[in-house]
Amino acid sequence: MPKTPDYFQNKTIVITGAGSGIGRATALIFAREGANVLCADIKGDAAQETVKQVNATGAQAIATTTDVCDRTAVGNMISAALSAYGSVDFLFNSAGAAFKRAKFLDIDDDLWKKTYDLNVNGVLYGMQAALPHMLDAGQGVIVNMASMSHKRGGPGASIHYASAKGAVLTMTLGVAREFADKGIRCLSISPGPVDTAFQGTASTSAEMMQQFRNDVPMKRFGEPEEIGELVLFMCSDACEFMTADTVYVNGGGGWR
Repeated sequence: MPKTPDYFQNKTIVITGAGSGIGRATALIFAREGANVLCADIKGDAAQETVKQVNATGAQAIATTTDVCDRTAVGNMISAALSAYGSVDFLFNSAGAAFKRAKFLDIDDDLWKKTYDLNVNGVLYGMQAALPHMLDAGQGVIVNMASMSHKRGGPGASIHYASAKGAVLTMTLGVAREFADKGIRCLSISPGPVDTAFQGTASTSAEMMQQFRNDVPMKRFGEPEEIGELVLFMCSDACEFMTADTVYVNGGGGWR
């Protein structure tokens, strides 16, 4: 939570992947605090549903149908936020996916390219589109979605995804340090397994899901809202000296 009452009032956050899961939960949390929210998702109807839920709380939100793999589309997303609200104070690059599980020797060019286009280029384009406006304002916070997988390497199932998320950590570190004296903070979150549609999209087997759960000392998956509350804290004035870091949120697991 912020130190200053109403800290998020009339500030604007842009959230990619806002049509479901962590992105939707984060949109609702920022709306609760009075922020304006731009909900971007490649599935426009899902983004609109998040907006419907946000606006039902009395907050302000708009939706864009945005493929974060498309630099022009990401630029248009930021322009839409500026047109509607006049600023982009926070950016949460939540969109990401593993696409499918694959052993290392089965990772082909298509899977590798798709994984990097979404998980790495999508973050790159978002930051490059938002940063000039944050620099003009002399302030801004960017939070990127990384993953616990970069610590484990993803052997036997998702080296492509773990590698891409490792790139997100490196890019976050570099951007944070390059713009630290310009009023910009840049952070990442590295979750363990979270109860979202992500695992189903990646065709995670029931056996692997149970293995993930067994590896968590709390014996459960995280909830999207638990990640969203962390994004809120990172963007708040209670977190002003923190930049360049990743925060592990995993119930104590994910290290072996």
